[in-house]
Amino acid sequence: MRSRNGKRKVKIMEQNIENTQSIAEPMSRQKKVAAINDLTGYGRCALTVSLPVISHMKLQCCPVPTSILSNHTGYPEYYFDDYTDRLPEYLAMWKKLNLSFDGIMSGFLGSAEQIGMVESFIKTFRKEHTIVVVDPVMGDHGSISSVYTEEMCLLMRRLVSLANIVTPNLTEGCRLTDVPYRDQGWTRKELLRMAEHLTDYGPQKVVITGIPQGEFIANFMYEKGREPRMIRTHRVFEERCGTGDLFASIITADAVNGVEFEQSVRKACRFIKKCMIKTAEMHIEPKNGVCFEEILHLL
Repeated sequence: MRSRNGKRKVKIMEQNIENTQSIAEPMSRQKKVAAINDLTGYGRCALTVSLPVISHMKLQCCPVPTSILSNHTGYPEYYFDDYTDRLPEYLAMWKKLNLSFDGIMSGFLGSAEQIGMVESFIKTFRKEHTIVVVDPVMGDHGSISSVYTEEMCLLMRRLVSLANIVTPNLTEGCRLTDVPYRDQGWTRKELLRMAEHLTDYGPQKVVITGIPQGEFIANFMYEKGREPRMIRTHRVFEERCGTGDLFASIITADAVNGVEFEQSVRKACRFIKKCMIKTAEMHIEPKNGVCFEEILHLL
């Protein structure tokens, strides 16, 4: 009886191991994206945009919260909790778990220390196949955020050098390349020069977003070794927060999923326009971003 029970136990253990392997193998093949940004409870921006969008695009989104806000800073008042001091312990646990990522995406970083941490994170967790997307959130409409010092701007250039893809808006592109900002009259030649300058830092692909062209908004995309493209969409209603985060999330997920770059940029532009139209139809207040949830199935 004892030996028979012993054999039976071995068989049960072997069966459990086999069952575990059969469950684990498919899970291990799901691709993962580390999304580094703030977590804002209300206002649809940063991680509250990236988490549902990247997840919907069939990737596991692993958030790295740089800070926590009750609502974004466009409102008169907000709660803010800086996570800089907690990030080393948070990321040390990921390292202990021996995690790796198919994609790494960074958004707004509020200090020189945070930029340095993200640089270290990329160098630690990046594998040969990992795609790094840097959205250098520094400002808009010709103005750089008041928190961005000259040191931070220089560090952001260094972070950009680690990226495969970089998605600055026009203001950020100008600041990163030391080109004077203006809101109108950009020629294709000037934008190509700016994009080439950005790729000289290291990235292979660049999208300069939010270029005003009369009744259109243009996005200038450049990929080393290929013809640049100007992708334009009609302006629809007022500008809203979170559209840059939405754009970068789609670009990141598509890149990890192997979607061709131009196809991805065009898809992101079309989707954001549809989101803007839907948001206006639902009379959502401008500060509450775009209600992408209503049409997420179109991605």
